[in-house]
Amino acid sequence: MFEYKTIEKPVENTLLKEKGSKFIGFAFPVNNEKELKEALDKIRAEHPKATHHCYAFRMGLEGENYRANDDGEPSGSAGLPIYNQLLAHEITNVLVISVRYYGGTKLGVSGLVKAYKECAKITLEEAHIIIRELETEIEIKFNFNQQNTIFTLLSKYDAKVLNFDANENCILTASLKLAQKESISDKLSEMQYVSFEFID
Repeated sequence: MFEYKTIEKPVENTLLKEKGSKFIGFAFPVNNEKELKEALDKIRAEHPKATHHCYAFRMGLEGENYRANDDGEPSGSAGLPIYNQLLAHEITNVLVISVRYYGGTKLGVSGLVKAYKECAKITLEEAHIIIRELETEIEIKFNFNQQNTIFTLLSKYDAKVLNFDANENCILTASLKLAQKESISDKLSEMQYVSFEFID
């Protein structure tokens, strides 16, 4: 398992109306807690007068890091139906937010479940789902006269050079697909005067 399904770019402002209440949907690709917090803060700032900002997210290869938040709605009526849509679409590293403006008519728990589910569903249906491959970073130290050999090897593995410090003893950082990690390690281990480590 070196890849996962996620959304390519944010989807914003999908609209669902239910008995006067407005549900506005957002979906964001997120890779860590920092991006998650930024997306939530952004929506709270854009909709300060909304009655509720309910959300759910999944992060990690197996979606092992997840949360469903009802933000004051009855327990299990908002965050969970949103979360279930992430499961239904089999995506991870995604945050879905449903912003509700109360319209004066109570929807009841079953009505809320339906509305939040529908809001998340139409939002994710607008998203472009893509497959991402996991990557890792490697730092390689080698002698100046070995750079051609190293660069040839890196291009063979489609590695992207992120940083290259060319001195007598060179230090190079590159990112490559996690699936290639063992194979490139074997090749580098066979070379003299070369040391390397993976930075996760």
